[in-house]
Amino acid sequence: MNRRNRERGFSLIELLVVISIVGIVMSIALLSLGLLGDDRDLQQEGRRMIALVQVAQDEATMQGREFGLEIMQDAYRFVEYDPFLNVWVELLGDDTLRMRRLPEDHEFGLFLEGRSVLLDLEPATFDDPEETSNSNLTESYAPHVLIFSSGDMTPFELHILQADRDQVVILESNLLGDIKFKDEED
Repeated sequence: MNRRNRERGFSLIELLVVISIVGIVMSIALLSLGLLGDDRDLQQEGRRMIALVQVAQDEATMQGREFGLEIMQDAYRFVEYDPFLNVWVELLGDDTLRMRRLPEDHEFGLFLEGRSVLLDLEPATFDDPEETSNSNLTESYAPHVLIFSSGDMTPFELHILQADRDQVVILESNLLGDIKFKDEED
């Protein structure tokens, strides 16, 4: 009879061990999902940047215009070259290529020709081209990345960082204007 009572159920210690194991497995699963969610945010920002650069390339090629990409620490914007005034000007009225900011805990790192570029906090201001003398125009604003009407583009490597989680997504482009995610193996 004593044996039959033991076979009927689990002891309190066995139940507590199983509940503890299930709790540990669930917490690990939830933590890993949280970490993947942050990586997805970086991937989404990277995909958005790639799509917008491709839109600018298409517009440059189809319309015969030259575009530029200015990158700040936590934002970026597209600018256009005005051949009549011989200066870069801000794009006005173009909602697709408007200035965009990264989420609060994200930032950029830009590398041109293998060298790190010191990025500003705010976008550069444009001088009024009609008030500027020709001598000042040679020292005027120029964007970090040039997008030519031929489809070519300044090669760059752009890091999108989430510093508090030590995560990064890297975009790279070549001279022909191809832009893609850089593999971690490279």
